[in-house]
Amino acid sequence: MLFIEYPKCTTCKRAKTWLDEHGLEYTDRHIKEANPTLAELKDLYQLSGLPLKKFFNTSGVLYKQMQLKDKLPQLSEQEQLELLASDGMLVKRPLLVLDDVVLVGFKPEQWAERLK
Repeated sequence: MLFIEYPKCTTCKRAKTWLDEHGLEYTDRHIKEANPTLAELKDLYQLSGLPLKKFFNTSGVLYKQMQLKDKLPQLSEQEQLELLASDGMLVKRPLLVLDDVVLVGFKPEQWAERLK
């Protein structure tokens, strides 16, 4: 299991505590130091089954500075993926990656259901 996080993020801290409390082993990865690559993001997006917009950190400073709320609808899927790959702070976190599951953000009930 790969846990992609920004260590200062309170949601990431809660998710990490949840994983530890449930005795789940994971490999930790700092999203700012090792942002998912374009190829990784394509794979994660396809595996997740989620709309690509769900991968954007819409509450982040960079998202707001770049005014992406207005710009994203005009961008192609490829352009959106390239944007996500350009800076880890644009990516919603945490990301929890298993062989056949990708969880974006932290919702304890969703994680409990998917990680049974």
